[in-house]
Order: sequence, then structure tokens, then C-alpha cells
Amino acid sequence: MAFLKEPDYSHGKLVKTAVVLINLGTPDAPTPSAVKRYLKQFLWDQRVVEIPRAVWWLILNLIILPFRSKKSAEKYAAIWTNEGSPLLVHTRSQAMLLKGYLGERGHEVNVVHAMRYGSPSIPDVLAQLKTEGHERILILPAYPQYSATTTASNFDAVTQHYQQTRNVPELRFIKHYHDHPAYIQALKNSILHAWEKNGKPEKLVMSFHGLPKAFLLRGDPYHCECYKTARLLAEQLGLTKEDYVVTFQSRLGRAEWLQPYTEPTVQALATQGIKRIDVVCPGFLADCLETLEEIAMEVRQAFLTAGGQTFNYIPCLNESPDGLRALAEISEQHLIGWPTMVTSSMREQEKQQALISRAEAKRLGAEQ
Repeated sequence: MAFLKEPDYSHGKLVKTAVVLINLGTPDAPTPSAVKRYLKQFLWDQRVVEIPRAVWWLILNLIILPFRSKKSAEKYAAIWTNEGSPLLVHTRSQAMLLKGYLGERGHEVNVVHAMRYGSPSIPDVLAQLKTEGHERILILPAYPQYSATTTASNFDAVTQHYQQTRNVPELRFIKHYHDHPAYIQALKNSILHAWEKNGKPEKLVMSFHGLPKAFLLRGDPYHCECYKTARLLAEQLGLTKEDYVVTFQSRLGRAEWLQPYTEPTVQALATQGIKRIDVVCPGFLADCLETLEEIAMEVRQAFLTAGGQTFNYIPCLNESPDGLRALAEISEQHLIGWPTMVTSSMREQEKQQALISRAEAKRLGAEQ
């Protein structure tokens, strides 16, 4: 087996630590060809689709990709910004700002973003961190609730990369934070802010990304973690069981997925006489196609067409200070034991070592 080339090594350098914020991914452009490339990588992941490969190859390449790519590209075009995909824009900003929040807590760590599918890819980001001398890596998933389809897929991509690496860094993986007090508090504050601005709805809909029901039956804990997030959030908001409903969106194919489904649920609420609903997506850390187009456009239209009058979508945490403080607290708890709190003596040591290294390089250059 051929291993990846290791960067040049020099003694005396302080070991660096990095946090890698990994989100699902996005096409490079809102075009059929770009969407096709993205969907092909995404839907070929065996963590995402567990159908036997030969059968799935035929379905994916002969049915889904030829027909779904154009339709999906139109959806992406509806939410695309001048800066690019909203998911990429928010995730990139979150990583940059999280570095600052951790710095304010005294941690000298680098924070970068990566995408499980698309760019920047996990292998490319991890390779760059090695080149820069990072020997401790904390993987922070942008998925508060654990699922084999998302969090475990991140694990696969990270470990597959390091199977090709001779000198593997220290690794830590955050599994989930669906019930972390700081995350629940950030969601609560986001909703209360929306209610202060627009008033309180008759019903709060908490919409999570769906999964095939078979995954639940096979032991994936995602369903339970979604409901725990919803319960804790409802308790913090002082809501009764009649005040909110948990739903699941983004169904793909004809198989039964986790229920109740979001769109039919909001339609039923409208026919029952509910005139105003708010929808929040506590399973998404950043706004994306599934929130901005599916919820804020398609589900909104379904509710209004069925007789509803007011539909408010409450954005994801995105770059909110509460959300970033929550990510900083979650990251900090998993950084414990690593010397990320850099002291003045350590900085002086690094400065002196840099001077020695430069002098040595100059001497060697003169001898040559």
C-alpha cells in the first residue's frame, strides 16, 4: 500500500490543534452537471443508502441522476447567493467565528470547515492540516443528532483518509450534542427572538430531516435524539404537548420514512383551523436547501394553500452569537486534556525555537 507523502519534519515545534467543523455538503454551482456530481457522491455512500450496490447502481445512474439533477438544480438556483451556496457560506463563517470564540476562552486552536460531499473535501482539509503541523484533530459534526447516515459517515471519511497516512494525529470525534444545555439554550433564544419580533404562533412545528423507518428499526438512535431535542426545547419554552408538533422532512423514494411528514402535517393543521404556525429546524446547524427552499418555500405554500394565513420560518442558528457560544462550549469540553491553553512561556519557547530554526537554516545555506 502506498502512503501519502509526509511533510518535512523539524524538531522543537509546538504541536498544533485543530477543530474541523464538518457539514454535509453542497454542489459547487446550481447547475444540473454540478448537482449530478454532488448527488452521485452523496447517494453512493453506503451509510446513506443500504440497498445492494448492483441494484442501487442501476437505480441511481439510470433513474435518479438523469431525472433528479435538473429539478434539484432549479431548487438550488432559487436559494443561491452571490457568495455561493448558503450552506457553504454559513459553515465557512461558523468555523471562522468559532476560532475567535475559542480564542476568547483562551484556546489557541485552528478551526476549519470541511464537507462530507463536495468541496472542501475532508481528505483535502485533513491533508492541509498535516502540512501546517496540526497533530491533534477534533472532529465537530454540524449534526446535533447522531445518525449513521451523517455522523458515522464523517467517521468513515476521516478514518479512510488516515488509513493512507503514515503518521496519524491524535483524533477525537464529537458524537452528538442534541441535548447539550448550551445548544438547547441557543435554540430557545432564537425562537424567543422570533416571537418577540412577530408574536407567538398557534402551533410550533419542529421539523427534522427524515430517515427511512428501517434505519430506526435497525438501531439508528437519530429518531430518539430528535424527540429528546424537541422535548427539552419545549420545556425551556414552557410549551405544552398541544403547543408544538415534531415532524420529519426531505423524504426520498417510496419507502416509509420517519413520520409524521412535515408537509402533510402543516396541511392538516390548516384544515383543522390553525391559522398561524412557526416552523423551526433544530437538526440543522446552518440554513440550506432543506430549510430555505423546502421549508420556507414549499411547505409555506402548502400551508397557505390549505387555508393557513401566517407562516413564519425561524432561521437556523447560523452565525448567531448564542449558537457560536454553544459550539465553543461543546468544543471546549472535548478539548480537555490537550494543551490548547497557550501560556506566555510557551509562546516565548516557540519564538526562541523559531529564531534557532532560522539561524540553522541560514548556516546550512551558507555551508552549501
